[in-house]
This record gives sequence, C-alpha cells and structure tokens, in this order.
Amino acid sequence: MKRNLLAIAIPALLAAASANASIEVWNKDGNKVDFYGRVKAANNITDRAQKGEGDDTSARLGMSGQTQITDSVTGYGRWEYEAKAGKNSDNEVRYAFAGLNFGDAGSFDYGRNDGVLKAITAYTDVLPQFGGDAANNAWHVLSERTKAVATYRNNNFFGLTDDISFALQYADNGDAVKDIKKKQWFEPVVGTTKDRINKKSKEAWGANVQWNIFDTGLTAGAGYAQTSKSDSRQNTWATGLKYDNYNLYLGANYFQSKHKNAVGTYGVINDYVLHIRDTDLKIRGFELVAQYGIDLEVGRLTPSLAYVQHKVKSSDYENFSRYGYRWKHRGFSSPEVKYVSVGATYDLNKNFSAIVEYKFNLLDRKDFGAANNTEKQRDRHENKPGTKDVLGVGLIYQF
Repeated sequence: MKRNLLAIAIPALLAAASANASIEVWNKDGNKVDFYGRVKAANNITDRAQKGEGDDTSARLGMSGQTQITDSVTGYGRWEYEAKAGKNSDNEVRYAFAGLNFGDAGSFDYGRNDGVLKAITAYTDVLPQFGGDAANNAWHVLSERTKAVATYRNNNFFGLTDDISFALQYADNGDAVKDIKKKQWFEPVVGTTKDRINKKSKEAWGANVQWNIFDTGLTAGAGYAQTSKSDSRQNTWATGLKYDNYNLYLGANYFQSKHKNAVGTYGVINDYVLHIRDTDLKIRGFELVAQYGIDLEVGRLTPSLAYVQHKVKSSDYENFSRYGYRWKHRGFSSPEVKYVSVGATYDLNKNFSAIVEYKFNLLDRKDFGAANNTEKQRDRHENKPGTKDVLGVGLIYQF
C-alpha cells in the first residue's frame, strides 16, 4: 500500500507545474489523499534596519487525507511544511494533526493546529501581503498555530442548523518563544520572551462560537481563551464580524489580552532595552478590512483597504540601558501596531496570482511598536526604522 501510494504521488507532484490543479493521489475504497502546495516569491521594500525588510520568498507543501471507518465515522489527517527561502531561511511544520469525524456529533483531533481564537481573528487576516497582526501573535492566547492542542469542533450544532458552529480546545503546554540570551548582564538582549510571557510554555483552554446569519452573507463570531497558571495567568477574548457576498468582503475584529504578573523583554535597539514588569499588562486592538472582487476578461482583480491598530497598556514598566541604569515609569500606554494598508490581488487564474500592498506606517518614533519593529538602530538621534512605510510585491503559484 505504501509503495503503491508513493508510486502515484511522486509522478503527480512532478507534473504539478504543468497540471495547474490540486493533486488527488488516491481515492479508492473510502480512502482519499490530496497534495497541495504554494510557492510565493515576494519582497518587502522598506528601511533596511526594519524587521521584515527584504526577500520574503517561501514554499509550502501539504497533504490531507481521510478514510471511511464506518457509515458515520471518518478518520482524517493533515500535514503542512513551509520552507523559507528569503532573508529568513527558517523552516517550519505548520500543521500536523489527526482526528475522527463523527458526523453530526462533531469532530475531535490532536496535534499541531490553529489556536481556537484564530477562527475569529482570521476575519481580517486576508490582506495581500501583510496583516495577520492579531491572528498570528504570541501576545494572545490560542490565536496562532501551536503544538499539542486537542480540539473538538461541531459545524452544524449537532445537526440542528448549519448556521451555528462552535469549537472547544485544550493546549497541553503549547509553543514557547525564544529564551533570553546574553553574554553579560549589561549587554543587549537577544530574542524575546513575549509570553508565553515568562519564557515558559503554559497549559491553556479556549472556545469559540460562530453564527452565519441566515443567508445574508454576514457571520458573527466570538471566542475566549486563557492559560491555566494562576500566578501568571494570561487571557484573551475576541469578537468579529465578516460579510462575504456579491463580490464584497468586509471584516472587522476587536480583541483584548490581559497578562497577570507579566515579565518580558522587548524593543532591542543597540544601547536600550525595554523591560516590562507588570501586574496588569493589557493589549487591546481592532482591525478593519474591505475588499471588492472585479471580474476581468483575464482573471479577477481584488483591491484591498485596511486599518489596523493595537495598543499596549502597562501600569508599571522599566527601561534598562546596557550599562545597568534603570528608569521606572508608570502609566505606560502606546501603540504596538498602527497602519493603513492599500493593496490588490490579481488572480490570473485559480493557480497564479500577483500581489501588491503598501503599508502606511502610522507609528511615531517614540511608540512602543517602533522599538519592537526595529532590527537595528543605526544612530540614536535618527528616527527609528520601525516607523517607515513598507511596499510589498510578489507572485504566487499554488496547486
């Protein structure tokens, strides 16, 4: 069985570029396997000292499969891998999970998967090149992909209506971010502890519910998630609305995260490191997106407009210099992300697209987000590169 599957899959993958279609490599006796992939060649043009600047080329390859176990039970699995080929050459297993679908009783799966809140924050994660500031962010609980999550989903409210769906999720010590690394106590910090804020993985649980409001094209969603540790608890709630009908797409979400006893290091800029110690750190934000599809003689053009703003609020933070001097401030409140996006996606066909997006960065040089968005400050007297606009352009082939 394994050798037969590989004998079919490998030639199919090699023919993908000419076939211009998704690849079904097996479909027999209740068993089905599909391969899919994407190559994205993109570049972000901005100040060379700003994070995310430069080549953003990547390639993805994924597999999804299902098998009919009984008349009412289906087994399924998914795996997806991404290789970065640009300035950042890190590789990542994006998805790796397997589960059982019990029909109207719902489905259950376990592995590396999207956090339960991403179903809500993804309403605005549709921009041509940028976006996803809330949907892929370690500030928020279960809003991004994470390992070791068990998820129960029901997409038709136990068979009563197709308009209501919900999900429950438990994360068994999900991903932790990079540890702080430094050679001497007075040297700049390398890495980040943006929670899972005390550089530790945490158990977490969450839930979401979505309502497709009859046949209007309007969907409303809400979700909540929190970590289990009482001494450093983190919680996030999110709400969202989206409208998708008659070539028009509108998306909006609002969210808030709260960190108890937060400790983290952010904004590494040569001589200065912003270090937060807070008993009540809050992150609030909202995102708005509007898109409209225009059918052309060849392909489809979708202009895009968005506004994104997130703010960090702290009652108590400290600012360290590399030589050990310390200043303690209170009432810290500053934007983490703030921009207007104008762009477009041109789908020449279902397999090939061209994208362009211009991000008007509205951060001030003194804002928290400017420091956090700066790779390296060349001169302490000049404006932080984290305040610069960005132009993203790219080509995408997918099958």
